Amino acid sequence: MMDEALEFLDDKQKKNPSYSYEVIVVNDGSTDKTSEVALEYTKKYGSDKVRVLTLEKNRGKGGAIRLGMFVARGQYILFADADGASKFSDLIKLEKLMSEMRNSENMAVRSMFRTFLMYGFHFLVYFLCVRGIKDTQCGFKLLTRDAALLLFSNLHVERWAFDVDLLYLAQRFKIPIGEVAINWQEIEGSKMIPVWSWLQMGRDLLLIRLRYVLGAWRINTDIKKLK
Repeated sequence: MMDEALEFLDDKQKKNPSYSYEVIVVNDGSTDKTSEVALEYTKKYGSDKVRVLTLEKNRGKGGAIRLGMFVARGQYILFADADGASKFSDLIKLEKLMSEMRNSENMAVRSMFRTFLMYGFHFLVYFLCVRGIKDTQCGFKLLTRDAALLLFSNLHVERWAFDVDLLYLAQRFKIPIGEVAINWQEIEGSKMIPVWSWLQMGRDLLLIRLRYVLGAWRINTDIKKLK
């Protein structure tokens, strides 16, 4: 993912010298060599283009992404899974969507079992939390800086179902949401355990719905106080 992303962004900057970018790698408390490998890119491209954040303890995907969002400096902020399941060049489609806001379906290639679980999960998402979104879990989302600050400041779920919490909040704030077709493929070695992870997310969906309805989770709507 890093080679593909940096090659794409560098090429874009060469074509448009006024274009700037940064890549933030968040290591969610892993014991592998993620930070060491990422720091090699910092040495090669400079700390203004590649920054590495390492959490001492695992906080979950949502927690790691939240940290990245809060330290990001760009006008538009993209978060993407590090496994390379999506093509980084599809960023062009998301950028175009920011101005056109047209809906589409993801061009995804998944196993039959994973597809079955996905449809069951999407039914629960539609029934309990978020409607009008075909794929809430795609790990390739682009946000404006203001939207990212507002949403991640109010985010309560830090693990697999954080995307649902994020989109639920976006709809509560009436932030425009759109989907585009991207190329996506299932990558072997994913940390998500199909059955157990989906059960955890199902539990989180119920908690998201109940806690917001009962007022256990409060929402801060004043973005000026968050800056």
